[in-house]
Amino acid sequence: MKLLKMTGLSATALTMALALSACGTGTGERALSGAGVGAAVGAGAAAITGGDVGKGAVIGGGVGAATGAATDSRDINLSR
Repeated sequence: MKLLKMTGLSATALTMALALSACGTGTGERALSGAGVGAAVGAGAAAITGGDVGKGAVIGGGVGAATGAATDSRDINLSR
């Protein structure tokens, strides 16, 4: 049950991080917003699953920053 809950949470977090990491006009802005969103999602996921919140924030921030830097402003445009 815990594994299923964690898998669903991870998929949701990844989807949110991917969608929100494209916020910003430049690569740096997208990387920064992705890092912030990723850190929040990682810390929240760790808190829910009983993990280390600090490690979750660091891992989530890294994944979010990488995703934000890898996206292009044309990939996802939330202002349409």
